[in-house]
Amino acid sequence: MTKQTLEELYDLAYQRHVQPIPGAYTSYLYAQGQDKILKKVGEEATEVILGAKNNREELIYETADLFFHLMVLLVSTGVSLAEIEAELGARVGQQSRLHERQDWRGEA
Repeated sequence: MTKQTLEELYDLAYQRHVQPIPGAYTSYLYAQGQDKILKKVGEEATEVILGAKNNREELIYETADLFFHLMVLLVSTGVSLAEIEAELGARVGQQSRLHERQDWRGEA
């Protein structure tokens, strides 16, 4: 079975962004714009939740779809995987900052 890393997936999404291929689904998403990409990310996130309720194989399948659409979103907004990795690294060893997240969301 062939494996693909998140970096390779991101690179593929980036290549489709800078060199669109007519008829390619990724190129179609970029052409449709951010609203379409955001809609797909939302749909895929919902399908991950449903897949988790159903079975392991469906969860794996839907998570792969979500990762793909997240990569397209990151590329379309100019966010690199390095930036995501840096954010994750900044959180290593930290205690939960739930109160800050609530403030960020405008909750008391």
